Amino acid sequence: MLPDPAVQKTGPETPYADLQPVERMARRRPKVVIVGAGWGGLTLARRLRSVPVDVELIDRNNYRVFSPFVYQVAVGMLSPGDIAPSVRELIRSVSNASFLKAEVTGIDAQNSRVLTDHGSIPYDYVVLAPGSVSNDFGNASVRERAYSLKTLPDALGIRNAVIDALERARSAEDQHQKSVLTAFVIVGGGPVGVEYAGAVIDLLRALLPKDFRDAEPAAKVVLLEAGSRILPLFDESLAASAARSLQRLGVDVRTGTALKAIDQDMVELADGSRIEAGTVIWAAGVKASPLGGTLGVPLTSQGRVPVTSTLRVKSLPNVFVIGDLAAHADLPMLARPAIEEGEYVAKAIHSLMLDRAPEPFVYKDPGIMAIVGRGSGIAQVGPFRLRGFVGWLFWLTYHILILDTIRARFTALINWAALFLSREPPLRLDVSAQRRQVPD
Repeated sequence: MLPDPAVQKTGPETPYADLQPVERMARRRPKVVIVGAGWGGLTLARRLRSVPVDVELIDRNNYRVFSPFVYQVAVGMLSPGDIAPSVRELIRSVSNASFLKAEVTGIDAQNSRVLTDHGSIPYDYVVLAPGSVSNDFGNASVRERAYSLKTLPDALGIRNAVIDALERARSAEDQHQKSVLTAFVIVGGGPVGVEYAGAVIDLLRALLPKDFRDAEPAAKVVLLEAGSRILPLFDESLAASAARSLQRLGVDVRTGTALKAIDQDMVELADGSRIEAGTVIWAAGVKASPLGGTLGVPLTSQGRVPVTSTLRVKSLPNVFVIGDLAAHADLPMLARPAIEEGEYVAKAIHSLMLDRAPEPFVYKDPGIMAIVGRGSGIAQVGPFRLRGFVGWLFWLTYHILILDTIRARFTALINWAALFLSREPPLRLDVSAQRRQVPD
């Protein structure tokens, strides 16, 4: 059993080693620093509200993105505020927690300090939950020419790019240039790529006949997947059903097709063939946050940190790692594992404070689901396999319930209902924020 790290310290600042756990907690509250205000970090902060600790939550952004809906911002179905509530609002009821907007640059495990661009912060326990970043697999042309679909700024950039491409196609005199501008290639057949492909084809079908009726261009959406099928985490029958739904919508689904490079208005494939397209969206995978590299321990091929059954770094007993950064039992980089790990670590920290060994973490898989265009979805929940309209309803119900605020639930429900009935996304603005120029 590993004791409370606060007890391991010696010297005049920690004179409580000989006291009982309850007495120690009465005299000195351990400090828990949580790096990352995503699914795992926020869940943990909320669960620690009843534990006698002081919590410092750190993130570079002062909002938490509801990641399953990022693609819906990219197609104008929801606004950024609908999927990104303020972190301070979300922890307002947690009296023992505070939030710091800062960039974490490293972990000084030897001196138990988190290093940030606002200085260093001491901790008794640190929990790393920084999430993941887009993985371009070392392809320089992807970094330079593709739009990533991972963050909220990414989604806004894609929304602007698609609308701008349609506007430019409207005024293009050359028919070939029109077809290039209205061709969109999505790379990656996982849930993000599939959901965006279904949503963007609906967007194009709604916009082109109504808003560009005087010079309606013919839009093309291509979904590329390097593997043998899309949605590899799902049962093969559900993945095949999703592929058929996309094809009925008009998406050109190509499996066993790897991207080699992106050139100006051109996508080159590994087999030597090419696709002319003005916009490329990269949804082919993620890798763990580079923060794990500052711990000085070996990482997995995805940059994840191996952890013990109690989600701690083996050589650093007061360092927990959860979410996408944690390599544990081959869990996927999804929201649900991060949520359950955040719940577990709150209990584990409390157990350590009482000199008790935490029970091993056990993941309870609730299932996976994806939406495939208007009125169609798939869900894999235990022995149940849902598809079509029923799968779509299940997806909507589940995600409405896990939204953070009543306002967000109401707004999402209204927008989805309007989109389903009118087939017209409510947000079609091409707006980019510009930094105000300060005169010299």
